[in-house]
Amino acid sequence: MAKTKPPDPKPDALRRHGSLNPHPGRVQDPLFATIDFFDARDVVQVKYEMVRRVRVDGHPVSRSAAAFGVSRPTLYQAQAALARGGLAALVPRKPGPRRSHKLSPEVVDFLHHAQAEEPSLRAPELARRVRARFGRTVHPRSIERALARREKKRP
Repeated sequence: MAKTKPPDPKPDALRRHGSLNPHPGRVQDPLFATIDFFDARDVVQVKYEMVRRVRVDGHPVSRSAAAFGVSRPTLYQAQAALARGGLAALVPRKPGPRRSHKLSPEVVDFLHHAQAEEPSLRAPELARRVRARFGRTVHPRSIERALARREKKRP
């Protein structure tokens, strides 16, 4: 009876940490094809080696970008990130806004006061009022979350 290999936990770990390369098949660099240590699934390792090829080995940017399956702008961004923040800066950040940009403190204050004056107001009506007053389209659920956060912060 043939033994089955246990599943490889590395892709799950890379995915959890946001560093799973979405296109490992595009990496054509010889190191990644011949040495087990190099893993094309690890986007941090891929970007680091790509930058190292340019800086240390003196490979042209276009050749290095092509060998690692990325565009030249991506290589330049990786160079800048590595110079700015070291290896940790190569870990991709989560996509999307970093903070609430439509629901500024001013807007949340407005919502809080409007609801205090008329407790029967619901999120869809509050969203209409925000649009009329501030010119911002905000989803009613975002309003509910913002007001809940505000209540949670109160002592």
